Amino acid sequence: MLTMHGFLIPSTDLLMKLRTLYPDAMQKKSISFCLKICYFIRYWITELWIMFKMDANLTKTMEEFQELVKSQGEELHWHLIDTAQINSRDWSRKLTQRIKPNCSKKRKVSLLFDHLEPQELAEHLTYLEFKSFRRISFSDYQNYIVNGCVKDNPTMERSIALCNGISQWVQLMVLSRPTPQLRAEVLTKFIHVAQKLYQLQNFNTLMAVIGGLCHSSISRLKDTTSHVSHDVTKVLNEMTELLSSCRNYDNYRRVYNECSSFKIPILGVHLKDLIALHEAMPDFLEDHKINVPKLHSLYNHINELILLQNIAPPLEANMDLVHLLTLSLDLYYTEDEMYELSYAREPRSHRAPPVTPSKPPVVADWASGVSPKPDPKTISKHVQRMVDSVFKNYDLDQDGYISQEEFEKIATSFPFSFCVMDKDREGQISRQEITAYFMRASSICSKLGLGFLHNFQETTYLRPTFCDNCAGFLWGVIKQGYRCKDCGMNCHKQCKELVVFECKKRSKFPVGENTLPSDHGQPGNFTAGGKGSTNDCSAGDEEPFSYPHGDGDIHTEVSKDRTIMLMGSSAQKISVRLQPAVKHRATQTENEPLSPCLQVPSPQHCRMTDPTNHFPTSPAPSPCPSPVPIRKRAYAKWENKDSIRKAKAEGRGAKPGTQELEKEKSLLKEENSALKIQLGDAHKRIETLRAELRKYAVDNEQHQKGS
Repeated sequence: MLTMHGFLIPSTDLLMKLRTLYPDAMQKKSISFCLKICYFIRYWITELWIMFKMDANLTKTMEEFQELVKSQGEELHWHLIDTAQINSRDWSRKLTQRIKPNCSKKRKVSLLFDHLEPQELAEHLTYLEFKSFRRISFSDYQNYIVNGCVKDNPTMERSIALCNGISQWVQLMVLSRPTPQLRAEVLTKFIHVAQKLYQLQNFNTLMAVIGGLCHSSISRLKDTTSHVSHDVTKVLNEMTELLSSCRNYDNYRRVYNECSSFKIPILGVHLKDLIALHEAMPDFLEDHKINVPKLHSLYNHINELILLQNIAPPLEANMDLVHLLTLSLDLYYTEDEMYELSYAREPRSHRAPPVTPSKPPVVADWASGVSPKPDPKTISKHVQRMVDSVFKNYDLDQDGYISQEEFEKIATSFPFSFCVMDKDREGQISRQEITAYFMRASSICSKLGLGFLHNFQETTYLRPTFCDNCAGFLWGVIKQGYRCKDCGMNCHKQCKELVVFECKKRSKFPVGENTLPSDHGQPGNFTAGGKGSTNDCSAGDEEPFSYPHGDGDIHTEVSKDRTIMLMGSSAQKISVRLQPAVKHRATQTENEPLSPCLQVPSPQHCRMTDPTNHFPTSPAPSPCPSPVPIRKRAYAKWENKDSIRKAKAEGRGAKPGTQELEKEKSLLKEENSALKIQLGDAHKRIETLRAELRKYAVDNEQHQKGS
């Protein structure tokens, strides 16, 4: 009865009633009744001490009660109410202890999604699910039943968020592939994962995976599902039927009751049962008597779930893969954003009638809308653990770098957009760079904002300048780009939201004679040459969910032309112009499945292009169905920057030699030649525009004379 009292009266109110009864009994000289109260409280503290750990008001009230008993002069009573043992309990042991592996031999597990077997993926998802499930206490179940929501119930909220995160991750991993064939491969893989989850008797994660596959953003992909084999589709239908809500989840309940040993139930189904039982039966019977059968029934149902937490799963987890999955599941997307991703992959056919929105056959609707945002400290911990795991497995020579190809393969496990600045080494990515990238990507996806943003100001450059984010040239006559007032970084208007390196503020940074700052906050004025700023890998606004709308001026067309970059199986950046009807707010997709790959142009490449067209020609997507990333040069590098050359010179700690000076001189000559060619092309373009303007003026004058 003491365990279930929360259904009838708050714990603090119950203790206050006991506090009122004790002095009354002392006045009546009823020492035996006072002893009963003290023994009752002693049992409460000893057996249900976790209630006091989770309720600060209850602990404070108990300490006040102890002082009251002490003031009455009864030493025996005062020693019975020992609040010191509350703080002496190691209450977090159950929450933090790791699941012990069943095998003594540690196995090697790949960190690449495309190389992971369905069995391995199912086991590690089960590890994460059980770790979250076993943290739910008796009080958490009780609070959810009484309140009907997860407010002020962080443990239950995290469990629900994990379920939703897995469901969204499944959808995004399918939508991250550029072609229907590759999407079908991922879809098939997750169906096999669902089979393994069923064998592990992990029904809660099974519900999340099947719910993601049955979501209308995935089920509407007809071109994708047409490449899924009949046998695999049959398995999906069987799983969908198993988890169907028909007849109050009758199929699931029958299979679940037949299971023994380790199993993880569908938490939403059992919580609904508890809420229904709580609402159907009254708390009190006639003459204000407590409805004891109701409390017994609720206790039996909750205790059954608690007992399942003591059965360890029959699996062995690789913590490196656990860290990778933990970070990749930190996703927070709305239904509208999911549909935009889906329609960007396979646009709606004009011939087919519009699809009527319908409820998916499998959905944990009790968990909808729950996506708590972790604090920056939690995100930093997840990122650091993942980075440590990556370098432990891929930095074999322990020099603090991994190759570009290795990181591209790792990034396929994340539905983040992919743009890395290879700042330190040619083709090598440092620990700091990968940490900065994932910190920004995770912060954006969790919609936390960033604490290291630059203070960009629109600037007019009087000398040729390159973008520090994408290495592209800052085109235009005035207001070509943005410059950080604190650290001096230069970038395109489209690239200023993509910078992943934090702003290292300086005491004072002179603007210099080669720049003219513009009024901060004014929209950029692009001339004819301004369009050239879109020929880099970061031509679009990549920050998810916060794309600014058009400024409403003559340059609204520039704001509508956004590049959405996706790290898919082919590891290619895809440039797409979004029409006003489909203003994308996410970053993990592109508008057309067969859009070409956008590559970063070099100055030499610009010599071979038409001076009137600053957009690079793009090759067709690779027909190779293999999910192994194939990308020659789709990442931005810090090039043509005096600051980088200066940093490298300082790092050597000595004056450069003759060969190094000659090499640098040769490099500067090549850059100067390329810039001269580009400048000449720009002059030609300006002269062409002037000629067209003069011709237009003459034609207009003749037309006026003729009229």
